Amino acid sequence: MNSNQAGNQGKRKLIVLGSSGSIGENTLRVVEHLNANDLADIEVVGLAVGRRVDALFKQAKRFNVKHVAVGDESCVEKVKNALPDVTVFTGQDATKELVEAVDDATDLAAAVVGSAGLPATIAAIKRGMRISLANKETLVAAGELVTPLVREFGAELLPVDSEHSAIFQCLHDHPNRMVKRIVLTASGGPFRTWEKDAIDGATVEQALKHPTWEMGQKITIDSASMMNKALEIIEAHWLFDLPGEQIDVIVHPQSVIHSFVEFVDNSVLSQLGPPDMKSPIQYALTYPERMSGVSDKMDWHTMSQLTFERPDFDRFGSLKLAYSVIEAGGTSGAVFNAANEAAVAAFLGRQIPFGQITQLVTEALSAIPTQPIDSLETVLEADEQARAFVRGQIGQLDTKSVS
Repeated sequence: MNSNQAGNQGKRKLIVLGSSGSIGENTLRVVEHLNANDLADIEVVGLAVGRRVDALFKQAKRFNVKHVAVGDESCVEKVKNALPDVTVFTGQDATKELVEAVDDATDLAAAVVGSAGLPATIAAIKRGMRISLANKETLVAAGELVTPLVREFGAELLPVDSEHSAIFQCLHDHPNRMVKRIVLTASGGPFRTWEKDAIDGATVEQALKHPTWEMGQKITIDSASMMNKALEIIEAHWLFDLPGEQIDVIVHPQSVIHSFVEFVDNSVLSQLGPPDMKSPIQYALTYPERMSGVSDKMDWHTMSQLTFERPDFDRFGSLKLAYSVIEAGGTSGAVFNAANEAAVAAFLGRQIPFGQITQLVTEALSAIPTQPIDSLETVLEADEQARAFVRGQIGQLDTKSVS
């Protein structure tokens, strides 16, 4: 992360990718809070959604936005009719075109789910923008490409994931030589206490019942398989320039302690807060300042206990895969991420049982050779290879409806 530009709290012009999702909506709430209380001066100048255009209409009118992007091309006429004075980008490259077109934008909130946000995020990096990064897949798939570009173009990557935001806050002014390890906390998801056989046969409805967080479907399924934590391990490797052996995970069901940093003198710093994404979003938007928050505050009188458990790598094999991806480097992260996206989509479509998700990712990593990353095209090619592999494997399975 480059923080050389941090602290420039003048007029900021923000593009929000994935504005109709949970992170996007919360980002807009934080912007309204900051502006209404004269804590910041942030103008929303661009919005991007996949296909939830009704939400986009309301947001664009609410913030008087003149540039929007919509991934689903079938919606373009509806959008243009509803927003006649707005420039509309559509199609596969819409978000990238939006970032490149709004030439006075200073900030990007990257909240698109999956690898779809990668080209737009790289475009923002090349413009030297300040990026609130909620799209962990950017670094998982292309950290080897992205981190040198951040340095080259003087951009900023500020983490929005609650765990990485916590680590970022705890590491403030502490060089890596002082760090023994970082510890990502995990809620454990809905299957924390389940036996492996039961987990493998879990239904879509069971996997979507997260005990702590309200999130979109894809990330909720990732949490259930702990694939989300695996993605976060890889993201932390790139964000904080630490090897896999200095990145650990601990299960903390209350989701109050968002992560730890353990230093070489054995002291530990942690960041605590309610399970509310508005807090890390606000910190990314206002860093290095701390301002009156819109999130709920901690109610210590109602907190009876904070508990911790070792993660079970046998029941949640996705965690082991994360360390193998860090060790392999290159395109292995792109394969890992894309295979998981394809497998999760198949599970949500009731094509495969829950336990098949991690198995398909494991098979993709074994079958597809790792290549060094020299361009975005290399990353996207590995991404497509992984998706095609998973589709092929699913085609060989019994594809009768899975309850």
